[in-house]
Amino acid sequence: MGDKSAERRPAGELEAGVLAALWAADGPLTPAQVQEALGGSLARTTVTTILSRLHEKGTVVRKRSGRGFAYVPTEDASGLTARRMHAELAKDEDRGAVLSRFVSQLSDEDERLLRALLDGEGDAT
Repeated sequence: MGDKSAERRPAGELEAGVLAALWAADGPLTPAQVQEALGGSLARTTVTTILSRLHEKGTVVRKRSGRGFAYVPTEDASGLTARRMHAELAKDEDRGAVLSRFVSQLSDEDERLLRALLDGEGDAT
């Protein structure tokens, strides 16, 4: 018998793949279209479950498409990362300590970029 835990994907990998397919699309995609964009390696029910979970999290919105739904991301990859960073920051009561630790671990290049953004000199996109 095979070890099922060895076959499992890392947490978030499937969601990341589905989001990448949606970001690459020119418009809303149905679960079947997402499945096709991912190379058909996942069952349509799995894709539908992932899309439903992303919808519950507010990461995608859905629109009626025939008897089902078509999905579109609520923001781009950078916006989603920023939202996740805000969510993590909100989990800790000592925001100053969290921000201090975060900034202290930035590379020199990232620190320069952050400083420029805070001074209004950088391009946030």
